Amino acid sequence: MLGHIGINVPDLDTARSYYDEIMPLLGFEPFVSRDDEFAYKPAANKRGTYLFVYPAAHAGDYSRHRTGLQHLAFMVPTRGSVHAIHELAVALGNEVLHSPQEFPQYPPPYFATFWLDPFGIMLEAVCHHDRD
Repeated sequence: MLGHIGINVPDLDTARSYYDEIMPLLGFEPFVSRDDEFAYKPAANKRGTYLFVYPAAHAGDYSRHRTGLQHLAFMVPTRGSVHAIHELAVALGNEVLHSPQEFPQYPPPYFATFWLDPFGIMLEAVCHHDRD
């Protein structure tokens, strides 16, 4: 199991505001909040991977199509959770790449939505259950 993942962003304040809003829907709560970093951990003391966010030391455009991070996938407990995060992404003005749907090319059940955060990092909310 991964202990944590760190991502760099060009604007830490924008990232903090954005991720503070979406992470609770993805099952995470604040872990660290400092001027030069912030992080989330799985909520309710569940085991899982922590997400750290840092300011980028060097300017540059991010692309999921280059070597490096392709996307972050968050497992959520229900299909309703997938719909809720999709609705929030739309309300926040994020570019949605895939609305909530089944992805038959992956082992079932695989119900997910994909969108881009304010910096173009692709995020996914996926439910591996048939329950709503």
